[in-house]
Amino acid sequence: MQNNISVFCQVRYDVFHGAHKASLPWKITSAVLVACMIGALAQVRIPFFPVPFTGQTFGVIMAGAMLGRKWGSVSMVIYAVLGIAGVPWFTGAVSGFGATSGYLLGFVLATLFLGYAVERKPEYRSFGKMFGLMLFASLVLIYLPGVLWLGFWMRNISGDSATIASVFAAGVLPFIAGDVLKTGAAASLAHIALPKEPFVD
Repeated sequence: MQNNISVFCQVRYDVFHGAHKASLPWKITSAVLVACMIGALAQVRIPFFPVPFTGQTFGVIMAGAMLGRKWGSVSMVIYAVLGIAGVPWFTGAVSGFGATSGYLLGFVLATLFLGYAVERKPEYRSFGKMFGLMLFASLVLIYLPGVLWLGFWMRNISGDSATIASVFAAGVLPFIAGDVLKTGAAASLAHIALPKEPFVD
C-alpha cells in the first residue's frame, strides 16, 4: 500500500511538472480543451433548491487549480470571447453579451487568484486551505464583478428599478448554497490531484 501511494505521488508530481515544462502549442491546446470542458459543464443542470445548479463554476475553479494562473486565465478568456462571439456554450446553451457577462470577468479573476496560490504556495494544496481559497474565488471574485454589471444592466439597459437588494436576490442569493457544495467537491478533487511538492521552478 505504501509503495502504491509513493508511485501515485511521483506520477502526480511528474504530470504537473511536465505540464509546466510543456511546449507552447501543448499549453494552448490544453487551454482550449478546458474552455470546451467548461462549456460542456455549463450545460449540466442538477435539480437543487432554490435553483438548479450547473457545473460551470466548478469547472472554472478547477481550471485555476489545474492549469495555473496564466493558462487557467487564458482558458477563461477563450471561453468568454468565443461565447460572446456566438458559440452557444454559456449556461442554457446561449451566447452573446448580456446581463450576466460580468461573471465572465470574475472567472478570469478567480483563475488568476487560484492559479497563483496553487503554483507558488504548496501549503495551500490541503483540503481546508483549498476550500477557503476556492470559496473566496467563487463568492467574492466571481460574484463581485458579476453583480456590479448585473446591477448596471438592470438599471441602465433593461430599465428595471433595481436596488442593491433586488440585484443581490437575482444574482447571488439563489446560487450560494449550490456554489458552496461545488466548492467542496472541487477542493476535494484538487487536494487529491495536486502534488504537495513544488512543481513550478
